[in-house]
Amino acid sequence: MTAVDQPAQGRFEGGSHLFALRVYFEDTDLSGVVYHANYLRFMERARSDMLRVAGIDQRAHFEGGGGAYAIADLAIKYRAPAKLDDALLIESRVTSIRAASVVIHQTVRRGAELLTDAQVTAALVGPDGRPRRQPAHWIDTFRRLAALGEVTP
Repeated sequence: MTAVDQPAQGRFEGGSHLFALRVYFEDTDLSGVVYHANYLRFMERARSDMLRVAGIDQRAHFEGGGGAYAIADLAIKYRAPAKLDDALLIESRVTSIRAASVVIHQTVRRGAELLTDAQVTAALVGPDGRPRRQPAHWIDTFRRLAALGEVTP
């Protein structure tokens, strides 16, 4: 596989991770707008990409018995609909870090227009389903990203 054949990935600007995607027919409902639950899928892709680009290997952690992130809390506001073929940009920014969780603010935009605004708490849970302390280097990475986000306009 050449570099051209690799899946697209997001990028960091300051403490914000930016992830672009396009709305496909499968993302829309009968009225031609993005079905509300698909915004959650878009944001999940962006969060997973943010962690991978930041050097956090969720898969290795899970396969090593360390557990995985589960969404513990979600607050979302839908402001305007996205439609078929729209180019969207999901911005993810770490806003709070705790021993077993991280809070990520996410927005979905079409150009300058804000479509969706969400606050997501992801908690690390072990194979037994109980909260588990995040690895120290993950917490350090989140702190660095949060600090960068504070100085980015």
